[in-house]
Amino acid sequence: MISNHTGSGRPRVVIVGAGFGGLSAAKQLAQAPFDVTVIDRHNYHLFQPLLYQVATAALSPGDIASPIRGILYRQKNANVILANVSGVDTTRSEVLAEGRRIPYDYLVIATGAEHAYFGHDWSSYALGLKTIDDATYLRRRILLAFERAEAEPDGDERRRLLNFVVVGGGPTGVEIAGAIAELAKRALAADFRSIDPRCARVILIEAGPRLLTPFHPSLSEAAQRSLEQLGVEVRLGISVTDCDCSGVSLGPERLQTRTIVWAAGVKASPAAEWLNAERDRAGRVKVQSDLSVPGRPNIFVIGDVAAATGPDGQPLPGVAPVAKQQGWYVANLLVARAEGKTLPAFRYRDLGSMATIGRKRAVAQLGALKISGFPAWLLWSLAHIYFLIGFRNRLTVAMNWGWNYLTFQRGTRLITGISGSRIEDVLPAVMTAPPTAAAEDAVSSRASPSHLVRGSIVNRAGNGRDVAQSDNVHRETSALGGTPAAISAPWGLE
Repeated sequence: MISNHTGSGRPRVVIVGAGFGGLSAAKQLAQAPFDVTVIDRHNYHLFQPLLYQVATAALSPGDIASPIRGILYRQKNANVILANVSGVDTTRSEVLAEGRRIPYDYLVIATGAEHAYFGHDWSSYALGLKTIDDATYLRRRILLAFERAEAEPDGDERRRLLNFVVVGGGPTGVEIAGAIAELAKRALAADFRSIDPRCARVILIEAGPRLLTPFHPSLSEAAQRSLEQLGVEVRLGISVTDCDCSGVSLGPERLQTRTIVWAAGVKASPAAEWLNAERDRAGRVKVQSDLSVPGRPNIFVIGDVAAATGPDGQPLPGVAPVAKQQGWYVANLLVARAEGKTLPAFRYRDLGSMATIGRKRAVAQLGALKISGFPAWLLWSLAHIYFLIGFRNRLTVAMNWGWNYLTFQRGTRLITGISGSRIEDVLPAVMTAPPTAAAEDAVSSRASPSHLVRGSIVNRAGNGRDVAQSDNVHRETSALGGTPAAISAPWGLE
């Protein structure tokens, strides 16, 4: 039995993370006899499958995000806390969040994943795509590359600016490579006078033998053909050996570029460390068949941070449907326990996989059914509109897509986060002395928990280079926008 310590006399369920899994669990408990607390470092729920469209100026951030409080405002048993979780005291059954201790009777951890660079320190150069900040920063980098190329007198540098390298041939890599190609060859084609955006090179690098490895080989081939028809150069069976602010190394080969997009892998949040639980190679918590942590039946781990397996013993993929079904399952399991009942082990129901390559191009695998081309693209569009949260977001996205389809234009080609037309040079990383105590205090009071961005301390060096400093972590200011690149800092939530 669990102890009841709330004023209502009901058990307390604390959900850490308001992504697909956490939010699904919270909503499923709307009519349940629990007090639900949702903790997240952001005040919004993000529809990550469309994040690449923000990065390529097809959608605005508000089109794919909704305030968590707005989603749960009708749910009287739910409370939302905006905070950065730093640990869990399993002895006292408390979540540690920015100096607060939040007690729980049941704990659901759904903190998602972050970019994985396989032991390399490439985060300053290879841009991941996990948050709205990532997407708007990447959008700025892409658009500024064209603006900088327009005014660049040196031919080699102009070509370097118009090369875009995407690392990783999974759904995210395929989708963003296709979107950048369409942006360059259609939306921006007539906007410049000194350059022809259609000459931009988009190179997709995949270490495996084919793209979209979870899909059937025939769909992988269809996706590759579609990308090549858009002008994307697909390089298979090649691994990145190094990258910096001027390009990517593929063994002895060198690709010169100012924009590298990283879609090659992720690693779990430090939930396993918080719980002192067994983890797999990716840092995911190994869970039992009911998604609970071994030896802790009141703590559940779901989504990208959980190492759950299917009936075949293989790990479940880190995709939104898995997280949502796990959230529903854990909520129903808690209700069943409250009623003295039991539920069978969690079993993922695979409804299929889809990936879009561009206008009228997509692939879909629904069990034995395999679809490509326009029918798959239409199905992909309808499915994503349906699963968006909120009627406003569905309507806005549908209207934006309709406009983009008819006019070939992108309505959100906005360069934000810089002063006026200032475009900073890309120079090698500069190490500086550690910041003073006063500077560190200033950073901690202003900087974002997971990204050193607009609130950072920036030293103007007088030679065109910005160096951002925070908590003794130093990175080069990012390539084109004068804003530091994403830096892993005290952990937040996805």
